[in-house]
Amino acid sequence: MTQTEWKSFTNFRDEYKELCKKWSASYVNLSDLQREASLKDTPPYPIENSIVYNTDYDKITENDDIRLIVIGDNPGKEEQLNKNQRYLVGQSGRIAEGFFRRNPELKTDFRKNAIIVNKTPVHTAKTAHLKYLAKNNADAATLILESQNEIARLTAELHKALDAELWIVGYAELKGRGVFIPYRDTLLNCYKEDSGVMNDAWNKVFLYQHFSMNRFIVDLKNFSETQKNKDKTLSENLKEIGTGHRKEIFGV
Repeated sequence: MTQTEWKSFTNFRDEYKELCKKWSASYVNLSDLQREASLKDTPPYPIENSIVYNTDYDKITENDDIRLIVIGDNPGKEEQLNKNQRYLVGQSGRIAEGFFRRNPELKTDFRKNAIIVNKTPVHTAKTAHLKYLAKNNADAATLILESQNEIARLTAELHKALDAELWIVGYAELKGRGVFIPYRDTLLNCYKEDSGVMNDAWNKVFLYQHFSMNRFIVDLKNFSETQKNKDKTLSENLKEIGTGHRKEIFGV
């Protein structure tokens, strides 16, 4: 990273960390509600961190080559454990690692060249459980809304400062009455200039199916094997499908 990029990253990291500390101190009983939300469809598991800061940020150095910002949904069962406290380290993360490892032409190591963020640091066993939290507790609803808005702002600021693509993986909850509508709208507004024109960095924002259940892989395979796309490079197909999904969800 250049000195300017490094400063932008450290500002992002430090503010993100302070926000997570503030939210953790303000919502000390959140784990009871998270456990309650999981009872119907998730086997019992230990909740060790209700709000999860990604400790991988503390390992990034100025010498690292950051090529990608990846936006997941929210920390799941494995991410919140004390031994992890990292994003996308479960099945979805392993699928992502494998994808980049099998495609060296992308020149991206998922664990070395990517900054992984979530739409909210609030843990739930399944993303859909966030709706239960918001519906059954006013404080939790406020936290989920505030965290989406703050992290969308921080992520857009970081992305505009780095020479990197931004991949949003998982968009089911970015449409209709999805729980991540606030994230979607705040992120979009952060790329709008005063003139109403989109910042140039918006052209490097791409939207994909989630890595979980191989949805990303299947969607890309189906797209790439069509007659009009089969002779294009992987990078070309990734950009085209990511732009198409972005326009579908964000409208631009």
